[in-house]
Amino acid sequence: MLLALADYLVQFHRGFTVFQYLTLRSILGVVTALAIALLVGPAMIRRLTVQKIGQQIRVDGPESHLSKAGTPTMGGALILVAVAVATLLWSDLGNRFVWIVLLTTLAFGFVGGWDDYLKLRYGNSKGLTARAKMLWQTLFAIVAALVIVWTAQSPTETTFFVPVFKDVEIELAWWLFVPLVWLVVVGASNAVNLTDGLDGLAIMPAVMVAGALGVFAYAAGHAVFAGYLGIPAVPGVGEVVVFSAALVGAGLGFLWFNAYPAQVFMGDVGALALGAAIGMLAILTRQELVLLIMGGIFVIETVSVILQVASFKMTGRRIFRMAPIHHHFELKGWPEPRVIVRFWILTVVFVLIGLATLKIR
Repeated sequence: MLLALADYLVQFHRGFTVFQYLTLRSILGVVTALAIALLVGPAMIRRLTVQKIGQQIRVDGPESHLSKAGTPTMGGALILVAVAVATLLWSDLGNRFVWIVLLTTLAFGFVGGWDDYLKLRYGNSKGLTARAKMLWQTLFAIVAALVIVWTAQSPTETTFFVPVFKDVEIELAWWLFVPLVWLVVVGASNAVNLTDGLDGLAIMPAVMVAGALGVFAYAAGHAVFAGYLGIPAVPGVGEVVVFSAALVGAGLGFLWFNAYPAQVFMGDVGALALGAAIGMLAILTRQELVLLIMGGIFVIETVSVILQVASFKMTGRRIFRMAPIHHHFELKGWPEPRVIVRFWILTVVFVLIGLATLKIR
């Protein structure tokens, strides 16, 4: 929005050309989203408290979490507002990639918000049925995938690339590309949701992964950089750096209130949206496998649940004391802050490994 205004004003003063630089607009996106989150956060928390929009705690969860019952939830709406406003202000609204990632994020936020609403209305931790939630997630993921296919301007946009091996690429037909998008976006969405069980545990890894994917987006959108690094060149995708930056700013702003002990929880409205956002960023930059590396914590959390359920159904025994795995460490006696920070440290390592694939080709 403001980019269009700057383009108009450049005829009066050439200084406005500075807003054409992605780096500047990305920085402004971070600052804007962070400022919105910090300024709106306190009022939102007070409003949620007055409306008694409090967290419903699982009865089968760790006993230490029972004291968190009633903590304001649905704080993820703050993240979505900050991201949307910052993105609309500083990105090129004529860029289709921006709209694809933004609308997909908001759509998954809608699903999560509906889930949170049902939990609050009926006073339990169930919400939407698993089937209904998956149905809506699938619908939105398929729509996004088809839009990418229909608007693709080069085969690169629907080609599967393997990191490290720069010559390994598979051009996908639409009927293969759509399931890939579904797997990545829906998988990432639910993985972040499973991870969101401790104060600040999910938001910081999401911020780090989103920031790293922003680096990939910037490089992929720059023909010279993409050619030098040997990564897929996707003309125009660099513009989603502004969205990525806004996500980082909004996430850090939310963490201000979500850090242990949390004043507010993000709820499914935030967790499902964040996962969908980083999943779509990976799709647009053609870095699905890199997301698997950088989002290692999300993968570990998800696999722990799968193994736990499979083991119990097949043998009647549990592998972990409780799943997702962060609860396992809690029950082993780790204080909650220790679990959180150690998972953050692991995410730093995973993200650095993912970024290393930029050069290792």
